[in-house]
Amino acid sequence: MRDIAVVAFAQTRHTGEDEGLAEIEMLAPVITEIKERTGLARFGFTCSGSCDYLAGAPFSFVSALDAVGAWPPISESHVEMDAAWALYEAWVKLLHGDIDTALVYGFGKSSQGNLRAILTQQLDPYHLAPLGIDAVSLAALQARAYMERSGVKEDDLRAVAARSRASGHDNPFALHLPEPGDEDYDVAPLRPYDVAPITDGAAAIVLAAGDKARELCERPAWITGIDHRSEPHAPGVRDLTRSEATRIAGEKAGAAGVEVAELHAQFSHEELILREALGLGDDVRVNPSGGALSANPMMAAGLIRIGEAAARIHDGSASRTLAHASSGPCLQQNLVCVLSGEKDG
Repeated sequence: MRDIAVVAFAQTRHTGEDEGLAEIEMLAPVITEIKERTGLARFGFTCSGSCDYLAGAPFSFVSALDAVGAWPPISESHVEMDAAWALYEAWVKLLHGDIDTALVYGFGKSSQGNLRAILTQQLDPYHLAPLGIDAVSLAALQARAYMERSGVKEDDLRAVAARSRASGHDNPFALHLPEPGDEDYDVAPLRPYDVAPITDGAAAIVLAAGDKARELCERPAWITGIDHRSEPHAPGVRDLTRSEATRIAGEKAGAAGVEVAELHAQFSHEELILREALGLGDDVRVNPSGGALSANPMMAAGLIRIGEAAARIHDGSASRTLAHASSGPCLQQNLVCVLSGEKDG
């Protein structure tokens, strides 16, 4: 199997409200930055993650290619999911051995629509979507079930949110949110600070194989394991208090022994479920970037977790890190990526 690494990562300074930029205008500076960092103008493969429902237009990802430059023709693909899954596709493409570099990017403007209503459309179209139940209400059901099983209290959820927001203050790309206060419930037992904020933003990563990775990056973040699994589509037929998909993906990817974990927890209780599923001890630093509770650009937040985990390898502050991405209600789909400063893991 080829050695493949994250060699560059760039992201926008995320915003919590519409600043009047189209998605391509958000994305273009990120693509320019990552090209400058790597010195590459073209890549062996390009793959993106976005959502037409956010843009309110079909094939919205096509216009984003103007930021990349699609002439002369490029080899390109797209996933209608968080761009972490686009990275997985690019990783598989690199394994084939016919290319040495790949550009992966994701973008989303959550502020231009009703995100809760939009996310309802991903539910079962016959039984759940017609009810109008939204992602936050489903997450609240999950949080209540988890609290009853585990004994976790609301103060424990608040502590997760407080730590995430404090870490976000040290991240120039995150939203600098106030410390959790005495806020009324959003949907009990979740309060507004337990829910990831509406965020606009974009991110990009460059993958490279073998000697090309060493050429492009002084300390590549080698992907030593990556796996993704899915829970049943219907929330009612699975144990919402556990993330079996994450547990299996973590085992397959080799999650043991990491120093830093970037978890795509869009609700405070999800971090606790994910910690348990991945067997993360108190010695593991979780979401030093602030995580999704400090900035959650839809279709890019999972990719950002991989980028933030890789950045700890690049700067030498960690030798082995983990990134997790999620899609769908109540942690339905989960991807785990383990990165190392040494190619043999």
